[in-house]
Amino acid sequence: MAIEVTVKKTEPATVAFISKMGSFSQIPGAFGKLYGWVGQKGYVPSGPPVGVYFNVPGQVPESELLWELRAPIAGTVAASGPDREGLGVKKVKGTLMASTMHKGPYEELGPVYGALAALIVEKGYEMAGPPEEVYFSEPSTPPKEILTEIRFPVKKARKK
Repeated sequence: MAIEVTVKKTEPATVAFISKMGSFSQIPGAFGKLYGWVGQKGYVPSGPPVGVYFNVPGQVPESELLWELRAPIAGTVAASGPDREGLGVKKVKGTLMASTMHKGPYEELGPVYGALAALIVEKGYEMAGPPEEVYFSEPSTPPKEILTEIRFPVKKARKK
């Protein structure tokens, strides 16, 4: 699979988040809950939403998948939470990321992860944290038109 990889530093951000455990089929409802909470609090979204995935389907049972959805928010907002619903606000640091863009259905992301991981190593980096997906498309976007950035935090690999 031919993909283009970019290594870049992300900017620090303040994000509203919801932490979840279980099937990824919960993602649409969790985004609804997150953005509903953002609206209730009067926060102003300031960029595309992000999903962070702390483990991998197939390596743990579906019921043990750990993930977090983030909504960047504008202005000065104090860190808080997570509350009983898993909702809160936190600061995320700027991080060196290796990333690639994918156009198409979410079901096609698996092979892109493998290709990105291989190119990270080939370019002299190693993964330094859980992968993230940045969602650039509206929920109503046709699957073949969905734009998703897949990215891994990275650091320069040690010379052996």
